[in-house]
Amino acid sequence: MKAVVIGEPSDVTMETIMSVYPRHKAIVEKYIAKGEVIGIGLFADRGNMAIFKTREAAEQYVTEDPFILEGLVKSFIIKDWNDTLL
Repeated sequence: MKAVVIGEPSDVTMETIMSVYPRHKAIVEKYIAKGEVIGIGLFADRGNMAIFKTREAAEQYVTEDPFILEGLVKSFIIKDWNDTLL
């Protein structure tokens, strides 16, 4: 079973987002290198989603991502996902 982190955007400016982005990208790249993240990206409303191979990886990610830690993501949930295609 995979896990999906779904985040709701806060009302921060794009300038604030871009100032934090390099640190966020470093965390994402760490999870990609470990083979734990399958996909990650934005929705049209600036909300976001990340798909992880395990719930444990998703739970660890949310403790490290500066977008979450610094309030750029207003709230998030982690949902278990039964991907029936893979």
